[in-house]
Amino acid sequence: MADGLPGLVPVRDSKAPQGPALCFERSSWTAFIGDLKSHRP
Repeated sequence: MADGLPGLVPVRDSKAPQGPALCFERSSWTAFIGDLKSHRP
């Protein structure tokens, strides 16, 4: 993830740092992470 893009969360593969980034709206990213955390065993 990177900072500096208001309202967006850019995400890329750490194994390919020069590769493309996917950008998500901050609220969508927060919901995604919250869903992942709620389904932990």
